[in-house]
Formats: sequence, C-alpha cells, structure tokens
Amino acid sequence: MATTNEYIEYVCEQINGVGEIRYKKMFGEFMVYVNDKPVIIVCNNNVFVKKLDCIEDMMKNADIGYPYSGAKEHYILDIDNADFSKYVVKKIEEVTPIPKPRKKSK
Repeated sequence: MATTNEYIEYVCEQINGVGEIRYKKMFGEFMVYVNDKPVIIVCNNNVFVKKLDCIEDMMKNADIGYPYSGAKEHYILDIDNADFSKYVVKKIEEVTPIPKPRKKSK
C-alpha cells in the first residue's frame, strides 16, 4: 500500500515549526525535507528516520523496520506524538548536511 497524499500532509503538519518543510515523491513514496535536508522517509503510511547516534537514546523503545527493499534498518517514528516527533526531527536536521547537487550526465 503506497503512502496517501493525506498521510504525507498529516506528517508535515505534525512537524510544522521545525523549519522549512517540503516533500518530494520518490519511487512511489516520499522524502520529507527540513531546511533542504532529507530527514524523514515515508513509505506505506509509516514514518522512518535513520538510526543516528544523536537520537539513539530517545528512540531506544521505537519499532524498527526497513522503508524499502535494500534499505538499512531505520527507526519508525510515532508521528502521532507531535512534540516528540518535532524534537527528533530537529535533532536529525541539526546533524544532516544539505545534499550536494548532482552533476548532470552528458
């Protein structure tokens, strides 16, 4: 089951206030960017965040899963808890670099 437009909008509403939020459809699912940094993957109406040291303690009781085949293990974020989600997203955004632009092939 692919992520619905309603769900991706809900995810963005839940983290509203952490920075400039946008999302991009990728491979039928979504990447959520905060301040142009990729911080959340949304697949099958589930919210995934990378397993990073900066959130390890606060996510120790979180479910884990794989957002897509071949992906590394991620934490599943409880997006219904808006305050907690904002805190986690802010921590991830602080340590995530802005992706370098890709060179176009000739």
